[in-house]
Amino acid sequence: MDTADDLLRIVVGANALTRIASMETRNEAPAAQWRTLSLLRTHGPQRVGDLASLSRVTQPGMTRLVGQLADDGLVARSSDPADSRAIVVSITDAGARALEGWLGVLRSSWEPRLADLDDADRAALARTADLLERVATLPGVIR
Repeated sequence: MDTADDLLRIVVGANALTRIASMETRNEAPAAQWRTLSLLRTHGPQRVGDLASLSRVTQPGMTRLVGQLADDGLVARSSDPADSRAIVVSITDAGARALEGWLGVLRSSWEPRLADLDDADRAALARTADLLERVATLPGVIR
């Protein structure tokens, strides 16, 4: 097995952990909601089209999601000063709190699965997380 295969296993495993956590916590919010809030927190305010590209969804799909998030007070919409036809989306304080709350729920849901890990396994996870964070922040890679 090579490094690309290992990375593939990590990505698939991470997706499975997210699905398991969503099921175990019975969270009914779509994953796209958390991804969108996370992107806004990381990248700052975005035009709807750019946010759709970052999230890898269609612009109409992102427009619908942004509408729902705005109705829930999790994002704010404003006109783009450079182009009044475009809408800029930003995360609100309530959106940031909701995202932090969801991340805390995810962390809590995973803790029982990690309870039996020994120090070497915990160190391996920490090293893997550090490596993935570094790789995911290379120029041209969206985080």
